[in-house]
Amino acid sequence: MLIPAGSFEMGDGFGEGYETDGETPVHEVRLPSFWMDATAVTNAAFAAFCKDTGYVTEAENLGVSAVFHLAFRGGSRGRAPRSRASAVVVGSQGCVVATPRRPGIEHPGPPEPPGRACHLARRPGLLRVGRQAIADRGRVGVRGAWWTPGQPIRPGDELVPRGRWQCNIWQGDFPRANTEDDGHVTTAPVKTYRPNGHGLWQMAGNVWEWCADWFDAGYYANSPVEAPRGPDTGEARVMRGGSYLCHDSYCHRYRVAARSSNTPESASGNIGFRCGNDAA
Repeated sequence: MLIPAGSFEMGDGFGEGYETDGETPVHEVRLPSFWMDATAVTNAAFAAFCKDTGYVTEAENLGVSAVFHLAFRGGSRGRAPRSRASAVVVGSQGCVVATPRRPGIEHPGPPEPPGRACHLARRPGLLRVGRQAIADRGRVGVRGAWWTPGQPIRPGDELVPRGRWQCNIWQGDFPRANTEDDGHVTTAPVKTYRPNGHGLWQMAGNVWEWCADWFDAGYYANSPVEAPRGPDTGEARVMRGGSYLCHDSYCHRYRVAARSSNTPESASGNIGFRCGNDAA
């Protein structure tokens, strides 16, 4: 999808972010137009890439990957040593490239560091926020990433308008019980819910999406206005959008302004990526 150029106010204007995530100060950013895939890269697309290129994922090389405990079905023999597990995430042994769980339905995945499986946009971390801000015609104070085509643009504060969930996040008692009010205990098919006004699906929830930017909690204070590229170096990459494990009691990072980070070699069942490129 071609996303038009525009400017927006980037950052947390509600005081809802975590200090260590560096979501403030709110600052102006101007971006040129760019291309962005309508959905996150799916298991089927990534499996085809691995077959065509011979690419082997780090999870396969290591023989273990993080899996949410309610989704783990491998029994004790498939579980990694306890030292590599926690109460929420367990290590799953014998990792292979996943395929869609149901014929004809594609799921986001599998998690990979940015830039390895395809040519990502130079700075999709900025573009993610910028797309939503531009979609909102530059209005400041938008919390949610959803925008229904043909409907008046609203602040996006309603997570469940008329009983309809707008993104795939946790419902219930985290992390013990998921009521699955939205129909999903883990990932949802990539074209679930509704696309935003630019035709982009699931820009919030479902899976975290890797970004090309290195993470620096203090970067917003020094960010240039014109197409900022993020820090030159770092130890962790930015992730955006939240995932199916986000819950108000634990992770409120499905907000537009929210961001997090992780080391590039990290992989888990709730992280994916979306491809893009410069328009020029």
